[in-house]
Amino acid sequence: MHLTLRQWQVFVSIADAGTTAAAGAQLALSQSATSAALNELESHLASPLFDRIGRRLVLNPQGRALLDPARALLVAAADLERLAGAGQSSAGVLPLLLRLGASTTIGNYLLPSCVAALLADNPQAQVDLRIGNSADVVAAVQRLEVDLGLIEGPCHESGLQVLPWQRDDLVIVAAPGTTPTCMDVAALAQARWLLREPGSGTREAVEQALLPHLHHFARAMQLGSTEAIKQAAAAGLGLACLSRHAVADLLALGSVRVVETPVPPMSRQLWVVRHPAKRVPAALWALLGLPADAFGQE
Repeated sequence: MHLTLRQWQVFVSIADAGTTAAAGAQLALSQSATSAALNELESHLASPLFDRIGRRLVLNPQGRALLDPARALLVAAADLERLAGAGQSSAGVLPLLLRLGASTTIGNYLLPSCVAALLADNPQAQVDLRIGNSADVVAAVQRLEVDLGLIEGPCHESGLQVLPWQRDDLVIVAAPGTTPTCMDVAALAQARWLLREPGSGTREAVEQALLPHLHHFARAMQLGSTEAIKQAAAAGLGLACLSRHAVADLLALGSVRVVETPVPPMSRQLWVVRHPAKRVPAALWALLGLPADAFGQE
C-alpha cells in the first residue's frame, strides 16, 4: 500500500468542501486531479469514503472514522516540516508556537493581556490567535486547526472535550439620557435591543439571561460584532447586554452607563474546547491559568 499526504489532504478538503471542484479550488488543483487523488486513495483502502449524492460527496461511516486521524496526520506533517526548517536555521532552535481560537469577546478583551504576559517571559514564542464567533471556533477545533478553542456559550458538537474556564459578568448598557436610569421588565421588553448574530456566544448568553424575564425582544437590531454593538449603544440606538470587560472602556469614558433593572445579576460561563486527538502545549495551559492535566489526559 502506497498512500501519500496529498491523497489525505484531498480527502480532508473534500470532506470539508463537499465537492471535488470546491476542494480542488482550495488546494489549487484541477477537479480531475482532485478526483484522481480520491480514487487512488479509495482504491488503496479497498473501500469508498463518501456516498455520492447528486454532485455532493458525503462522508460514509468509513470516511467519518478516518477523518480525524487524517487531520491529525496533516497537522503532524506540518509540525515536522516546521521542525526541519528550524533545524536548518542559524539558531537551530524551534520557537514555541501556540494556536488558539477565541470567540470575539474573549479574543478582543480577555486574551491580549494573557498573550502579553506569555511573550514577556518567552519573547521568541509565536501565538496564532484566530477570532470568530463561537460556532467558528468550535469548527476550527474540530478541524484540528487550533490547539484549543475558547468560547462564550455552550458547545453543541459531540466528540469534543469541554471544560469551564472563567465566569464573565454581563451588564445592560445604554447611552446617557436615552433611557431611564432604571427600567422595569415591561420597558425592557419594548426597548430596541442591539444583538449579535445567531451562532454568537454573546447572542446565546443574552437570550438565556433575558428571555426568561422578557419572553421576547419586541424590537431588535442585529450587528456583526461586539464593537459595532458598543458603538451603536453609545450612539443611542438601543440597549445592549454585553460583557463588562467589553464595555469597560466606554463606561470609563461615560459614553454608556449601566441601566438598573429588576433582572437578577447576570453572568455566563466561558469554556475551553479541545479535540481529544490534539496535544496541547504546556505553555498554552499556563497562558489560560489551567493545570496541564486540566482534561485529565496530559
